Amino acid sequence: MVECQSTRFPSPPPPCARSGWNRIFRSGKMPVELWLRGEPWDTAIHNTFMYGDMKGVYAVLKDPAMVNALMETAHEEMVWTPEMGLWTLTSRVKQTSALRLAAGRGHAACVEELLFRGAEVNAEPGGCTALHDACAGGHSVCVQLLLSHGADPELLAADGSAPLHLCSSAESLHCAQLLLEAGADVNVRMRESRLTPLHVAARRGLEEHVELFLSRGADVSATNQEGETPLNAACSGAERPSEAGAFLRVVQKLLGAGADPRTAGRKQHTPLHNACANCCPRIVEVLLKHGAKADTANSAGYTPLDCLLQVVEDYPNQQPEAIARSLLNHGAAPVPPKMLKQCLVSPATLEVLLNSYTSVPPCEWMDSLPVELHEEHRPFFDLVRRCSGQPRSLQHLCRCALRLHLGAGFHSGIERLDIPRSVKEYLLLCDGGTLH
Repeated sequence: MVECQSTRFPSPPPPCARSGWNRIFRSGKMPVELWLRGEPWDTAIHNTFMYGDMKGVYAVLKDPAMVNALMETAHEEMVWTPEMGLWTLTSRVKQTSALRLAAGRGHAACVEELLFRGAEVNAEPGGCTALHDACAGGHSVCVQLLLSHGADPELLAADGSAPLHLCSSAESLHCAQLLLEAGADVNVRMRESRLTPLHVAARRGLEEHVELFLSRGADVSATNQEGETPLNAACSGAERPSEAGAFLRVVQKLLGAGADPRTAGRKQHTPLHNACANCCPRIVEVLLKHGAKADTANSAGYTPLDCLLQVVEDYPNQQPEAIARSLLNHGAAPVPPKMLKQCLVSPATLEVLLNSYTSVPPCEWMDSLPVELHEEHRPFFDLVRRCSGQPRSLQHLCRCALRLHLGAGFHSGIERLDIPRSVKEYLLLCDGGTLH
């Protein structure tokens, strides 16, 4: 842990003020709250603290009033104007301070100098404190400096977020630890969204943050304004296949801490719905093993299997067939035949779904199959065409009867049977690219 000295030696004499700044240090005492705007030298002062230029800092701080001076920055943003029906470029003015600028960019020496000279540590120019900015940037040395000078670790910003909510990057782990050690509430809520720090960390896939918050008593069952838990947030955040491993570990930690995979939000959307919509086969399997219901419909009437079929075209290489198989083996009902055309780009998924029927339904969609796709998977699609409307094998019908009899308990029931692995795999729809 980095330790900051609470005492200071007198700072060295400041260098001479730069020519552009001489106009600021005119005779007469400046007000405590100085507004710097509309003049060429404002940018120079702003950049002095933003880039941590200590020589410039000493020059600016020759006037004590500059320690807590307020600055305005203009940002050009594209804003939609309905009355005009177009996007327009609009300047947005934001307030800030020297302490916020330095803390937000990790300039610890500059932050220490400002605090030593009496900067108001809990000032909120623009709706945030310097502590919020330091946490958002993951600058733990600045966080410790600010806390040691009395920064409030639970102060909510104008947008309703506490500093702990802004520890949302891998680099901010130490910042979160410092805040908790300073007495921050691990279950603090955002003012409107009701999000907890655990929601934020789970949504970002921050495994170490999740572990830290759980070890400090974070409520794994806390719900936000939409009624969603951190587990739902994690399953919702797993959008990029490259990050699937991190989100899987977060999901496992949450489940291990007692998270209920059946808890749905206000729209009855469960973690399983989100995992299927993001095509995460390993997360889906873990949720199902912990009791998630494969046949639950959300408020729009969609089951997890429906959510999967809606995204198969987006994730054809992310093993959507493994998810379809897991759902069907845990009690999901076969989809209506008209939905089969949604998974044409994934013949492996189509095979799993067709083998959940007692008979291959008419496949009119075969006539509109893209030529390139048909040529790439000609043996399989030709097999589907031949089997369409034809009786299935007795072996397959026996499999269907057993699956129907065991229902939602099929997967666990089959795993307990003392039968060869090859037979278990057949019963679990592992058919290897064929129809029976």
